[in-house]
Amino acid sequence: MGVGIILSIIAMVVSAIVETIRRDLANSNTTVVMSAMWLVPQFVLLGLTKTFNAIGQLEFYYSELPSSMSSLATVMFMMSMAVASLVASLLTNIVDSVTGQGGGVSWLSSDIDEGHVDYYYWLLSFLTLLNFVYYLICCRVHRSFSSSESRLSHAVDKERFDGIEGKP
Repeated sequence: MGVGIILSIIAMVVSAIVETIRRDLANSNTTVVMSAMWLVPQFVLLGLTKTFNAIGQLEFYYSELPSSMSSLATVMFMMSMAVASLVASLLTNIVDSVTGQGGGVSWLSSDIDEGHVDYYYWLLSFLTLLNFVYYLICCRVHRSFSSSESRLSHAVDKERFDGIEGKP
């Protein structure tokens, strides 16, 4: 999943750079000659992001849950996607409201030449970076929890084995 998050950061940075170039060309009072091919790199990166995140998340659920609860892993994955969509929609509404206050032009204006979608992409890059730091913290906590749990189960197994062998 970490690879997917890193790719997501890269995709948002690429999106911000492409949008900055597009906006500068649009505001230079010349004809904008940009192909839709400028969007291909960010869409490829976003596709890879979704792939790495989905596979990593499902693999984590399957490894942590008992096999009798494998259908719950799929449900948890789908629920996380639904929650992520709601959070994205909420974030879009908040950014639009906050940046459009005081009669100013919103970053997400319907006229993309007046708005600053590039700023929104930079914001998403930063939030995704924070998400990656949170992911690393969760990994560290999970690893320490898993290793202490593993040591405990090893001690219990050793105790059982010693009891079978008749050792004190």
